[in-house]
Amino acid sequence: MISATDRLRGLRPFAVLLCAGALSSLGFAPLNLWPLTFLSLALLIHQVMQAKRLPEAAARGWVFGVAHFIVGLNWIATAFTHQDNMPAWLGWVGVVLLSLYLALFPALASALAWRVTHQHRLGFVFMFAAAWMLSEWLRASLLTGFAWNPVAVISLELPWVAQGARWIGTYGLSGVWVVAAGLFWVGLQHRWRATLALTLVLATISMALGRSMLLVPEPGMTEIPFRIVQPNIGQDERNDPGQAQRNARIYARLSGAPAGDSLANRSVAPASVPRLLLWPEGATFRFLDIEPDAREELAALLGPHDLLITGGESITLDPQGGDDDVYRNGVFALDAAAVIRWRYDKAHLVPFGEYLPARPLLGRLGLSRLVPGDGDFTRGPGPRTFPLPGGASAGFSSRGVPASVGVQICYEIIFSGHVVDKTRRPTFLFNPSNDAWFGTWGPPQHLAQAQLRAIEEGIAVLRATPNGISAVISPTGRLVSTLASHRAGVIDGFIPEPLPPTVFSRLGLWACALFGLCLAGLGRALTAFAAQ
Repeated sequence: MISATDRLRGLRPFAVLLCAGALSSLGFAPLNLWPLTFLSLALLIHQVMQAKRLPEAAARGWVFGVAHFIVGLNWIATAFTHQDNMPAWLGWVGVVLLSLYLALFPALASALAWRVTHQHRLGFVFMFAAAWMLSEWLRASLLTGFAWNPVAVISLELPWVAQGARWIGTYGLSGVWVVAAGLFWVGLQHRWRATLALTLVLATISMALGRSMLLVPEPGMTEIPFRIVQPNIGQDERNDPGQAQRNARIYARLSGAPAGDSLANRSVAPASVPRLLLWPEGATFRFLDIEPDAREELAALLGPHDLLITGGESITLDPQGGDDDVYRNGVFALDAAAVIRWRYDKAHLVPFGEYLPARPLLGRLGLSRLVPGDGDFTRGPGPRTFPLPGGASAGFSSRGVPASVGVQICYEIIFSGHVVDKTRRPTFLFNPSNDAWFGTWGPPQHLAQAQLRAIEEGIAVLRATPNGISAVISPTGRLVSTLASHRAGVIDGFIPEPLPPTVFSRLGLWACALFGLCLAGLGRALTAFAAQ
């Protein structure tokens, strides 16, 4: 018969992993305490390898994941405070339920690594890293995917480490962190004093030099001027029809004429220079595709050669006049003649945010989507590259090369390997977003993931949000300019030049897969060698 003391002793590893999982989430924005994530991963590796049976190894990974996601995704609960269809407390229920599901992926990594090899410490470390990479990819892919906060994001505090995403992508960089944590754990088992001393020295050097040391030189600037508009319009104000005219006046005032020393120093007359005006996701509630008067009102804000790129909903009306209208969350490019040059439709929609899964069932239970509107959004075709108007005297080009833009709306930017049209690489990415839903933790986490996309693809990312954080991100992931949350303002400047295509931009997720196979192969080889 098992005594109460033995039962408590058996539960001790799970209590430790709950604490470690919670602490690991503090390594991400906004706190950026990355050593906690590193140490927590080392503790997870130790606890999983100590498991006696496969189900126990999976359970230990799952418990770690539950605590990690509940703390790290607390911002999701804030979204429920901005709508009246469901009670706000349901937000925390959603966070817990989502975390219970997402924790299955660390459980999978733990079970897979333990099943393949748990007899050899070093072999287990490399196998666990490969399994962790696989679990992050699966998390980003299954059931439409939720790629938020892969471990690699903590690399941004050490930019020279983050540049590894240029070669092996985000999931590969996550594998590197797991290997590093595992080697630290192995070192503690053998020579703990030397391991601690070496780790402290390396961490100190990394933190002292990490923010200034880059493996890739910063690119120059193109000759393409832009203005990002951040109106500081909250979610409640944005959804209030009574505030529509006020909101429109704010956008008009901030859009203005190009300003700032950067343009003045070039002795350029603003009216003769084509300018990109960048507005956030859902900046207009008018259907620009079917309302010509709405297009004309916006075009009146533009100079003769300007181009407005703004978020807004589009609609395809039911030809039978019924209720089967098709809605899309889109981005419009509008010129001074009120002509829509192109439109991008969001492809990766947010479940429960922009559409309600299993609507016939869940709708009867009283659930609804969080984004206001008359119906679910329909997904678009995926990444596209759009040309910007060309011309020698009034075109968007740099050093004679016509410019182009790729668009990723809000949540889409978090999906590694799925943000750029591989058939035609754009000059830069535009990421209009609405982070007003996401409290204080969500916006900086979202920004950090956009920085990783810039590094992976070697192109700049420009973000426009209603109330922060809007930013210009260089192709090295550096924040060139930002507008803090809850502040109205603009960012004027010139688009950073793209870097030459990176290894990851050429190979995509195959680069991660090859790196993961190398880790797994090394883990198996070390285990087999030790068994001889």
